[in-house]
Amino acid sequence: MAHSPFVFVAVGALISYFLYTRITLYLARQRMIKENGCQPCATVFNKDPFFGIDVIRMMVRNSKKHIVLQENQKRFETHGKTYWTRAVTLPIIATCEPENVKTILSLKFKDYSFGNRKTAFGPLLGHGIFNADGERWANSRHMLRPNFTRDQVADIDAFERHVKLMLKHIPRDGSTVDLQELFFRLTIDTATEFLFMHSTNSLRMVGQEDEHNEDVIFGKAFNYAQEDITTRLRFGIFDRFRKNERGEEAIQICHRYIDRFVDDALKFRRELDEEKRTGTSKDDKYYFIQEVAKQTTDKKRIRDELINILLAGRDTTASLLSNMYFQFSKKPEIYAKLREEVASLDGRAPTYEELRNLKYLKYCLNESLRTHPVVPGNSRFAIRDTVLPLGGGPDGQRPLFVPKGTMVGYSPYSMHRRKDLYGSDADEYKPERWESLRPNWEYLPFNGGPRICLGQQYALTEASYVTVRLVQEFSQIESRDPGPWEEGLTLTCCSLNGVKVGLTPA
Repeated sequence: MAHSPFVFVAVGALISYFLYTRITLYLARQRMIKENGCQPCATVFNKDPFFGIDVIRMMVRNSKKHIVLQENQKRFETHGKTYWTRAVTLPIIATCEPENVKTILSLKFKDYSFGNRKTAFGPLLGHGIFNADGERWANSRHMLRPNFTRDQVADIDAFERHVKLMLKHIPRDGSTVDLQELFFRLTIDTATEFLFMHSTNSLRMVGQEDEHNEDVIFGKAFNYAQEDITTRLRFGIFDRFRKNERGEEAIQICHRYIDRFVDDALKFRRELDEEKRTGTSKDDKYYFIQEVAKQTTDKKRIRDELINILLAGRDTTASLLSNMYFQFSKKPEIYAKLREEVASLDGRAPTYEELRNLKYLKYCLNESLRTHPVVPGNSRFAIRDTVLPLGGGPDGQRPLFVPKGTMVGYSPYSMHRRKDLYGSDADEYKPERWESLRPNWEYLPFNGGPRICLGQQYALTEASYVTVRLVQEFSQIESRDPGPWEEGLTLTCCSLNGVKVGLTPA
């Protein structure tokens, strides 16, 4: 059967259009490369040029051995501070250059999005602040920012109640205790009270957990749902083929648990509206969830924001405390020096202002966040052709062209341990270095730019308070773990083997 000439015309037009768009794109990119003085990346880290299967296998192997971070650091030392690789069809640029990180997160913030990270995070976190881009993210940040003012993050009384419960579970006969387990219980208890007006009270249930208790069920489901996000990220586009009934069930449990408190908050919102209408007074105590409900009545929106903040508020603080106390146990002289500073309080629980004035405590926290950043790696996805200031040329000192559709991964862990930035002892935990250290973008414990962590003062205040109270209660700390620190890497990074120590009462 003869084909209509219109078919050939249509096919010819499509081919012509395809060629025109490709040629136009090529010429535009060549012009951008020339105008910015870009040069190609000197190192391509993958032997398989099509799918990067060798890189994927290596990442899976390193993950099983719990050596992802140290191997990343070795690659930067071997291949340069910026190199090119790929995973299946996704081109990737990996960097630990402060100027590149500054460009991604601040100077050219609008050139990047989260890309397929949303797919992995979405089932649990929805469209909350950590999983949203553009206008939705800006709205979330505007809505949540007022809830992290000093008056809210400095609720010392709330911290004290939960610390007292934690202290009951620390042996006073010097026998071994895993502080990391207690820190994670403490921070989920304080975070849920701060967010929901209801604490999970997991510290009250140590050793006597009721498997049918809703708080216990939620705590376990929340832990598993976070692990599942890491698995989703690792599987990438192949995650859709994975049977994941347990992960989906854990997410449903988390959502149902939080929905109860959202319902209460919306009831409060209706009562508040009625109060305004009638002019009657009401208790003005601050509650996070009620403040969010004042700004929106969208039930899912409130839940998404709360579960996003819970994830950040619980894990970051617990990981920071765990990593720092692991270091204390290996270097008791640092703990002793911190005790000398805390002695100025004469055994009293510190006020917010007193916490801020404890310089050596601040050095200890900063150094823990440097050697073991709780979010040791992150990435952004180029949504348009753009340029990084470094990474091109044989020495990596020329600009580097970043095509649209490229993932740019950045590593605070490797950047924080660069010997050219922090000295030959960069891998060592040494709080004293902060007496003179004034870093800029080479230190990134809470991200940077427009998306800098809203809750960093809350996290630092809680970590500071918990540390002071433990230092006041116990005069010495002894490691009961003969090995070095190993990475326990999920969405955040803590000690794989916990923090097993013996403590001597003061």
